[in-house]
Amino acid sequence: MVIRIDNNSYEKLLDEAFDKLPKLEAEKSDFVIPNVDSLVQGNKTTIRNIAAIADKARRDVSDIARYLSKEFGVPTSTEEQRLVLTGKFSQEQLSKEVRKYFETYVICRECGKPDTHLENAGRGMLTMVCEACGARYGVKNY
Repeated sequence: MVIRIDNNSYEKLLDEAFDKLPKLEAEKSDFVIPNVDSLVQGNKTTIRNIAAIADKARRDVSDIARYLSKEFGVPTSTEEQRLVLTGKFSQEQLSKEVRKYFETYVICRECGKPDTHLENAGRGMLTMVCEACGARYGVKNY
């Protein structure tokens, strides 16, 4: 059995089908870099939500701690899901450095998605591999 449809009715059916499809908006990313929840006690600054930040970045707390230690030039330690930095740092300073960490070591330069992981490339370099678009590029080890 063959059904014959002329071009006008085919285009009309096609237009009707497209009209019934949901309208696609520009792709929205629900990924948001978390703000730092910090507390200054004496000469120490505690980041209370370091576990949530590490979880969002899909990295170990120790990796983020090592990065912040190098950037601020102070020793760090972890205590009960908290990161303690020796020194007084404002929440804005900490949020700025965490944002910089995400932009350098988490978010893909090519597609802008956070679906990445790091591989050791040797000689002080890491290779960032994007699981979303497949991009691979070198980043300096922290």
